[in-house]
Amino acid sequence: MKLKVAVQMDPIARINIRGDSTFALLLEAQKRGQTLSYYTPENLSLNGKHLVANVQPLSVRDQEGDHFTLGDSKRVQMDSFDVVLLRQDPPFDLAYITTTHFLERIHEKVLVVNNPASVRNAPEKIFVMEFADLMPPTLISRDKQEINAFRKEHGDVVMKPLYGHGGAAVFRVTAQDMNFGSLYDMFAVTFREPWVVQKFLPNVKHGDKRIILVDGEFAGAVNRVPAEDDLRSNMVRGGAAKATDLSAREIEICKRLGPALRQMGLLFVGIDVIDGNLTEINVTSPTGIRAIAKLGGPDVASIVWDCIETKRR
Repeated sequence: MKLKVAVQMDPIARINIRGDSTFALLLEAQKRGQTLSYYTPENLSLNGKHLVANVQPLSVRDQEGDHFTLGDSKRVQMDSFDVVLLRQDPPFDLAYITTTHFLERIHEKVLVVNNPASVRNAPEKIFVMEFADLMPPTLISRDKQEINAFRKEHGDVVMKPLYGHGGAAVFRVTAQDMNFGSLYDMFAVTFREPWVVQKFLPNVKHGDKRIILVDGEFAGAVNRVPAEDDLRSNMVRGGAAKATDLSAREIEICKRLGPALRQMGLLFVGIDVIDGNLTEINVTSPTGIRAIAKLGGPDVASIVWDCIETKRR
C-alpha cells in the first residue's frame, strides 16, 4: 500500500537514531514506499474548521550524523494524509494536549497513531490504575497525611512525578528516610499535580521489562537492567538492554490489557513490568523498537506497519 504519511515529532536533527523508535518506524515506512512528510507541533494550526500544517518532505537513512533530508516547507490540510504518526516525546503538558484536540478533528478520516483522544485520556501513570490488581500498591496523591499512611503500610517506596518521563525525578524513599520531608517539600514546590508513590520492588535490580503491544497483541520485549548505582532502568539513564522472554504472568498481563487497548485505538503501546507487576502503560511515544531488533527480537516496526496498512484497507 502506498500511503501519504505525516509524522509529528520532535526536531529530527536532535534524535539519537540508535535507539529512536520513531526513526525505526520512518525507515520501515520508506522501505515500503510510503510518502513521508515531517513537522513539529508548533507547525500545526487550526484555521476555522481546517487543520493545517507547514510540512516538509522527508527521506531517512540509517547513518549517524547524516540520517535525514528535508525538502521545502509547504502548507497542507492535514486531512489530505492517510496516516499521521503522533510521536513527539513528553512532557505531557497543555501544549501536548492541545495537539491531541487538533488531531482529533481529522481522526475519522485520517488514521492517527495513536488515537489522539485516547492519548489525551490515558496518561501513562493514571490509565494503568484501571488495572490496579496487576500493579504493586500505588498511590497518586500530594496529600502528606495520605502519603505517610501509605509509607507506614508499605515501607520503602518510590516517588516520581505523575507526568514525568525518561526516569527523571524518580526517588527511592526508605521507611525511616530522614530526607522524606525535604523531598516532599521539593515535590510540592516543583509539581502542581499529584505525584506517584509506589511500593518499592527490590527485584527491579534484575530489570524493568518493556513489552510492546501492537493493536493489543504482544509484538516484542526488552529487559532494561539498571546500573549498579542507580534505581532507574531507562536506557537514557544508563540501563542496559537485555534479551528476554515473557513469563506466564506477563502473558496474562498482555491478555488483560489487549481488549482495552484495541477498543481505545491505542495501536502502538509500551508497557513496563517489574517482577511481574505492571507499573506503566506508555501511549504517547513508546520506545523499544530498535533495542528489541538489535537483540535479535521481532521486527516491531514491520508489525506496526502491517497493522496500519490493514486498518487503512
